[in-house]
Parts: sequence; C-alpha cells; structure tokens
Amino acid sequence: MLEQQGKLGKTQLQVSTGRRILTPGDDPAASAQVLNLTQAKEATQQYQANTEAARTRLSLEENVLSGVGDLLQRVRELTVQANNAPLSNSDRKDIAQEVRQRLDELLALSNTRDASNEYLFSGYQGLAQPFSPASSGNYNYNGDEGQRYLQIGSNRQVAIGDSGTSVFRAIRNGNGIFSTQENPANTGTGVIDPGTVNGTFVPDTYTLAFIQVLPTDPVTYTVTGVASGVVASGTHTNGGSLSFNGVQTRVSGTPANGDTFTVSPSANQDIFSTVQNLAQALETSVGSPAGQARFNNAMNRTLIDLDRSLDNIIDVRTRIGSRLNAIDAQRNLNDSFKLQLQETISNLQDLDYAEAVSRLNLQITGLQAAQQSFIKIQGLSLFNFLR
Repeated sequence: MLEQQGKLGKTQLQVSTGRRILTPGDDPAASAQVLNLTQAKEATQQYQANTEAARTRLSLEENVLSGVGDLLQRVRELTVQANNAPLSNSDRKDIAQEVRQRLDELLALSNTRDASNEYLFSGYQGLAQPFSPASSGNYNYNGDEGQRYLQIGSNRQVAIGDSGTSVFRAIRNGNGIFSTQENPANTGTGVIDPGTVNGTFVPDTYTLAFIQVLPTDPVTYTVTGVASGVVASGTHTNGGSLSFNGVQTRVSGTPANGDTFTVSPSANQDIFSTVQNLAQALETSVGSPAGQARFNNAMNRTLIDLDRSLDNIIDVRTRIGSRLNAIDAQRNLNDSFKLQLQETISNLQDLDYAEAVSRLNLQITGLQAAQQSFIKIQGLSLFNFLR
C-alpha cells in the first residue's frame, strides 16, 4: 500500500508540473540532453538580447550620421552661394558665422553618447570624449581605432560602431587620388580645378609653373615632378586642359609670371578641417583680382573636400544598413532555432497527459483496492476463526 501511495504521489506531481522527468534518475540520458538544450536556449536568448542592443546602438549612429550628412549638405550650399554670387566681404563674413555654427554642431554630433552614456565614436575608449578643440585651432581625436563587436549568434558577430577616425578623419582630400593647391603668393588670376584621373596616376608631387617674361610674351607652363622631373610643358590657354602622368586638370584665368600650383597625392583630411578652412577663407577680405582668385581656389578646394566627406558619410551609413540587415536576418534565425530547441526539450521532458491521467486513475483504483483489502485483513484473527 505504501508503494502504491509513492507511485500515486509521483504521478500527481508529474500531472501538476506537466513534466515527465522530475529528477535526473527518472531518465538520465534525457536529463543530460535537456540540460544541454536548455543551456543552448539560454545562450540563444542572450544572443537575441544582444541583437536588440546592437540594433539600438547602430540606429543611433545612423541618426547621428544622417544629421552630419544634412549639415555637410548645408555647408556645401553655403560654399556654392559664396563662390558664385557677387558678395561683399561683409556678406561672406555673415556666411562664415553660419559656417562656424555648423562647425560647433558638427563637434556636438561627433561627441554623441549612447544609452550607456558612452561615446559613439571613441573606439574602445568609450568614456573618452572623442573630439575636442585644440589651442592651435585644429581638433584633437582622443579615442582609438578600435571597433566593438557583439555576438549575435553562435558563429556570428556584428560591429556595433565605427571609430571617429573612420567616420570623420580618414577622408582623402582632393578627388581622392590627388589634390591641387595654389601658391598663396600667386599674383595672377589663375584658378585651378580639382582635376580628374586620366589613366594611371603616377604618385609624385608636381609643380605647375607659369612663365611670362614680358607682357607681350605668351604665358607658358612647365610641370615638374620631385621624382619625375619635367613631365609636361606648353602654352597656357584660359581653361585649357592639362594632362600629365595620369592627371587631367585645367587652369582658368591668367596666371602671372612665377605663379605656381602643386598637384600632390591625396592625404587624409578630417571634416573639421574642411569646414574650418571654409570659414577662414570666408573671413579673409578680398581686395584684388589675385585675392579673388585665391578665394575661388579655396572654394573649389572646399567643394571637392566636402563631396569627399559626404561620400564617406554615405559609405559608413551603407555599412550600418548592411549590419542592421544582418541583425534582422540573425534575429529571425535565432527565433527559429529557439523554437526548435523548445520543441525538442518539450518532447524530452513534457508529460503525455492522456497517458498520465489514465495511469493516475489506475493507481488510485489500485490504492483503493489495497486499502479495502488492508481493512478486511486487519480485522482477522485466530480468535475470530475459533468462534
């Protein structure tokens, strides 16, 4: 009867919990499988939590870069306005004031924090403010080049941010291959354009020098590379194309005797410097044709640098979009895997209620029969038999 009570109690506990396995001893092999599957399920739940954290951080970065793109687009509009319209020095200084405000806004965006109060663009140095003004007028980067990752699947990680260098600093100036620059001491009205690559660019620093000994002489030019030597020469025509060693550019206006321009391989230039150079050019008074040419050269250079900055922001946003898509795909995989794990665990440990209820009724009947038998047997004795 006690054995029947024990079996009945165990069946009742199985029915109340809905589990077939109450202790590892009930089914050692299945218990081990359930333990491993439960650990995998908990890991998958953590991966799901990581996908949510990664999505939140990347969405914030995307919003910040959207703001940076809008800001740079506005600065570009101001540059075109200043370069094309017949503005006075006072008008240009008014534009410079807005450019300075945009520069402050850019600094604020680059120093955005996430929900954990860590900076988005500091790399591994999450508590260090990434960008700060320097006494020289430039901007210091206080972070590193690290890129954080989160595990969103058993074999998959995703980057949850970008360093300040990759977003704001590692931007090639000029057209991305080479950049053009006028000599600040030029006295003519020559304006050089950013140029395009024509064939294969031969890396070197080239000096484009103009010569006109007498006012009646034609304006000629020579192009000399530091390592390449003289690579081109000819007579200058206003706006005429100049080609050498993979470079195609043109100089409009009339350069004076001795005026020079340089063509050199592109170098990294941060967005802050690009915007600040624009503000400084707008704040410089223009009082002569040569000064106007210097201003136009600065505006042309700023426009191409802003385009390169915008291209970089778009590239980073594209990478963020790819990561967000990867997170969504992995999240769906995790949901499916978690469901499969739950089904497998259920098959191993969940109770077959129909079988359990039938067994429970049978055990109750057996226990009742045993109890009735015990009552009858308990009343029997030798004296009752003798009577």
